[in-house]
Amino acid sequence: MLTAITRAVSPAIVHCELSFIDRQPIDLATAQEQHRAYENVLGKLGARVISLPAEPDLPDSMFVEDPAIVLDEIAVILPLGTEARRREAPLLAQALSKFRKLEYVSLPGTLEGGDVLRIDRKIFVGLSTRSNAEGIRQLAAILAPHHYEVIAVPVTGCLHLKSAVTSLGRNTLLANRAWFDTAPFAGQEWVDVDPAEPHAANALALAGTVIHPASFPRTRARIAARGFHVTPLDISELQKAESGLTCSSLLFANNDSGHA
Repeated sequence: MLTAITRAVSPAIVHCELSFIDRQPIDLATAQEQHRAYENVLGKLGARVISLPAEPDLPDSMFVEDPAIVLDEIAVILPLGTEARRREAPLLAQALSKFRKLEYVSLPGTLEGGDVLRIDRKIFVGLSTRSNAEGIRQLAAILAPHHYEVIAVPVTGCLHLKSAVTSLGRNTLLANRAWFDTAPFAGQEWVDVDPAEPHAANALALAGTVIHPASFPRTRARIAARGFHVTPLDISELQKAESGLTCSSLLFANNDSGHA
């Protein structure tokens, strides 16, 4: 069974970090309602949702994907690329310690989970404004004993690697190929975002379903045309905080190694 760790929307989300979009007013009640709908979809698709309480002093803390990577063998706690967000990591480490042995990437390395795309035993990591070469080097060293290959991918034009590319399953990637180096992904099939929807590359594939933001109907039609079952989800208020779909949960299989 899959576990999904989420965190309730912070009442301070209006003060969230923004890098590639302009700040707009965020309606907190709508944002909270959309996040609960997201958690409900994860539950309907078979995940056991563990919803952590909101952190009033940490505006971006609902984005639980960024401070950690959870693999079958271990969880890796990350020093985020934005100093103001680094207090999120210890809180998440505490929750994850019940499920996995913890390892740590340390400063001056920086790394955010939004830059990490796992495809089987390959871990693609965006070299971005948030994740640096030292962070990627440390991650590679941590994961080498577990036989993962860590591959750096230069990212431009967006916040994280997974702002530009996510996996749909079946050896197929959804991507805005203008925003990252596609060479490391040789052998993959592509679904390109519609040119009118450059931010539409972040989808969450789970249990035979692709969850995709309702605000990108043209790209959603392209995904469906390739034979994928697509569920649209309205995250319009959360998108004002530069949210995608992958960033609001940590999904991992239950593990009977003694940390479950």
